[in-house]
Amino acid sequence: MTFPADLADAARAAARVTASVTPGRLAGPTPCAGFDTRTLVNHLVAYTGIGMELRARREPHPEGLATRDFTAEPDWQAAYAAQLERSVAAWSEPAAWEGEVNGMPAEAVAGMLLLELCLHGWDLARATGQEFQVADGTAERVLAGVRENAQLYRDFKGFGEPAEVPAGAGPLTAAVALSGRDPYWAG
Repeated sequence: MTFPADLADAARAAARVTASVTPGRLAGPTPCAGFDTRTLVNHLVAYTGIGMELRARREPHPEGLATRDFTAEPDWQAAYAAQLERSVAAWSEPAAWEGEVNGMPAEAVAGMLLLELCLHGWDLARATGQEFQVADGTAERVLAGVRENAQLYRDFKGFGEPAEVPAGAGPLTAAVALSGRDPYWAG
């Protein structure tokens, strides 16, 4: 798969998971230290929904994006799915991959967004009793991104110390473990 196709695959998976999040689950725990489910959803929507499109277009984030409670809005799941489609479309444009985004190569930023979609998508799926599934090629790209950037993410407190990778683990499970998440987390 191409990188834009991997982003589209991950976006579809994130939309599937968020579509099944019920209000009763929003106060529950997640694999992300310090994030309840509502906080995780809001982070995911802000950065992989709206933020992903804005980065492709080289536009600034609006004030208050990081603190907005998307879950308080009616039909937030449908709005997020529609926003993901716009974000994927923006990254499908060849110009999105040229030059830099906020001083970083565009491909590196897209890689960070893919990790956000898949790792936080996995977190949300686990927190709400679901599975997060992407194509093998997408999972391989995520694993490569985790391996390449793990120490940087740890330095900025985005990843914990790596967990043991289960024997026979697929690439997504390996990425989850190497990013410091417990691949067996069940709430």
